[in-house]
Amino acid sequence: MPVQAKICGLTTPETLAAALRHQASHVGFVFFAKSPRDLTPEKAGALAAMVPYHVCKVGVFVDPEPDFLAAVLRHAKLDAIQLHGDEPPEAVAALRDAHGVEVWKAIPVRTRADLERARGYRGSADRILYDARPPRGADLPGGLGLRFDWRLLARGSGGFVHPLPWALSGGLDAANVADAVGITGAGLVDVSSGVERAPGLKDVDKIAAFLQAVAQL
Repeated sequence: MPVQAKICGLTTPETLAAALRHQASHVGFVFFAKSPRDLTPEKAGALAAMVPYHVCKVGVFVDPEPDFLAAVLRHAKLDAIQLHGDEPPEAVAALRDAHGVEVWKAIPVRTRADLERARGYRGSADRILYDARPPRGADLPGGLGLRFDWRLLARGSGGFVHPLPWALSGGLDAANVADAVGITGAGLVDVSSGVERAPGLKDVDKIAAFLQAVAQL
């Protein structure tokens, strides 16, 4: 099955169009005030209106307030909610039940022990996103261009048994995505800073290069 790719943190019509033109399977919009990629519900709605039905629209949140989340869903008609905060399994399950969309839970990874947290979300989340654990005190939970040791997810004898469908994030770019998929067997890869020319500023050429690299896998 072909590897799918999500371009996350899109903020402009031009960069969204580049992601769609080069066959991104998923596009991501960030709703977190501290992020340089933060969007209002209204701006996200305008961008989401450009996305064809077969491309999955994912909203990225950190411990979202219920009213704000409802406003985003109302404007942007998201297909999935991606959670990067301290949301426990019961909160994840409640969001899925309340809104009727897929819910993804990001798991920050530095060691093999971190992977075990994913098991707690079996039955509550629809997908796990393995991302690099940020440094202590960092303002952002992701989108920092950091990567973890992909060998933790290596396929084969003794490899980690995933409790849920999953995606790989953290430090990916056009030059290393083939290695990342080869080591981990990821079927969905998620990139943000790896297709930027500066924090929060996506580059249409880098988006194209990343998606072309994924298409060759």
